[in-house]
Amino acid sequence: MSDLTIINHNDQRVLTTSQLSYSYGTSSKMISNNFNRNKERYKEGKHFICLTGDDLREFRANHQFEELPSNLNRLYLWTEKGAWLHAKSLNTDEAWDAYEMLVDEYYNVKEQQPPQSLEIALQAALEHEREIKTIKSDVNYLKDSMRVDSLQQQEIQQAAKYSVVQALGGGDSAAYHEMSKRVFSAFWREFKQYFKVPRYGDIPKAKFEEAIRFVELWRPNTSLQIEIDHCNSQMSLT
Repeated sequence: MSDLTIINHNDQRVLTTSQLSYSYGTSSKMISNNFNRNKERYKEGKHFICLTGDDLREFRANHQFEELPSNLNRLYLWTEKGAWLHAKSLNTDEAWDAYEMLVDEYYNVKEQQPPQSLEIALQAALEHEREIKTIKSDVNYLKDSMRVDSLQQQEIQQAAKYSVVQALGGGDSAAYHEMSKRVFSAFWREFKQYFKVPRYGDIPKAKFEEAIRFVELWRPNTSLQIEIDHCNSQMSLT
């Protein structure tokens, strides 16, 4: 975040839409679309500042940004709380990680206060710290509660199919034709018991790598493996 140009407006740090989209690894259009779809959640002055007319001209005069087109007649500046709402809308690991870095390295860096306002500054700092802890707690909760997405579910399913088919001796084996349903059921039963979920799609995103590792290491239990071997050996004797 150190390469972001610092913008102070009305005694608070803000980011342009372009800066916010760059930080989150997305496009300015996506940020604008998120805003337009959820306008009722955003409050001017709390989540964003909209500059037009003389305010925008004054901002241009005091800040030089190459990304601002010459014909721009409206500019949105996003506060820390506005950045949080956008991270929530995007709901990706990259956006949440970038938001935490923005809080630590950009929004949470304050200008030095004059000595006569030290007590007020300390009170504001404590209040701000409480707000940050609350926001970070919400961020961590959301990250922990996120479930694997459709692509990750597909990857788990494909890995499971490969692992079970291999355990059966391949797709052409006698065990595959006679026992595949039982072995797949045994696999998914153990999988759901291990992760304590009713269905594999409920795996937390944070445990995706662990789920893949489970699938790769899974083997049938002893009694089931004996049945598989017996079935395949019977086929080889005929």
